[in-house]
Amino acid sequence: MTVHVDTSFLVHALTGTFAGIDSLQRAVDSGDRLVLSAIVLFEWLRGPRTDQELALQESFMPAAAATPFDQAAATRAAQLYRSVGRARRREVDIAIAACAIEQDAALWTLNREDFNDIPGLTLYDG
Repeated sequence: MTVHVDTSFLVHALTGTFAGIDSLQRAVDSGDRLVLSAIVLFEWLRGPRTDQELALQESFMPAAAATPFDQAAATRAAQLYRSVGRARRREVDIAIAACAIEQDAALWTLNREDFNDIPGLTLYDG
């Protein structure tokens, strides 16, 4: 299964106490393919990151393989924007969801309530 990793889980897994790194490894060991959208990569890289955190991110989800926010994702995001509540406060989350949907991927997030109402999106349990 292809799994887009949201910023919330990326930070949980690869910073601080690395609380979710074992979950990332189990997902890879089970055959899941972990990817980042370019939007999540931006959110991740804008934070203060250590060399170790960046190296871990590259080992699990190389930046060069990030899914772009392309025309298909932009079109899907616009459709989703018009169909969900509180869209103005959730533009980035909607764009992240659109990338996952367009790639026929599940989304791994710690903020499930931000994504529960997005039609066509599968949330990953890890």
